[in-house]
Amino acid sequence: MSGDDLEQMYQEVILEAARDPHGREHFAPDLASEDAGSATNTTVRASHEYCTPGESHQFNPTCGDEATVHAEVSDAQPHRIERLVWDGHGCSISQASLSVMVDLCAGKTVDEAMELFRDFHQLMESRGAGLSDPDKEERLEDAVVFQGVSKYPMRIKCALLGWEGMRDSVAKALAAKNAQ
Repeated sequence: MSGDDLEQMYQEVILEAARDPHGREHFAPDLASEDAGSATNTTVRASHEYCTPGESHQFNPTCGDEATVHAEVSDAQPHRIERLVWDGHGCSISQASLSVMVDLCAGKTVDEAMELFRDFHQLMESRGAGLSDPDKEERLEDAVVFQGVSKYPMRIKCALLGWEGMRDSVAKALAAKNAQ
């Protein structure tokens, strides 16, 4: 895909995510508000029977982006992400990346989602060069448009915010499962 095609697709993904962010629900306290100090820690319960929930709050102090990612992981083997939602606010890059991450990872096994996590991390470390493996690019689907973000170190954290939250919330769900 040429640089111009990638840039146009990137703009379309960003605009789509701004209009209709996938997986966004309102369940976390707004930590940016003046009432944040009095906010109680809320936890979303599993809405799927035979699932264990995990939740992770991520904050990017560089630009103020924040997201709380909630994952519900099936109790059955292989563990599958049955529900993946987020709440938060931030720049268009973080919001679009969260939306694309939900599209890619919801319904996947934990192993598949972690493979996507590693592929996306590798894309962000490419400094704009992209991935040399076409299979990885194909797996990432719309997420490949964030290749251009990897040229700007200060923006990489924005794109990775939700992915880090997904990994952490899934890890917390698995840890809770093992503690039962």
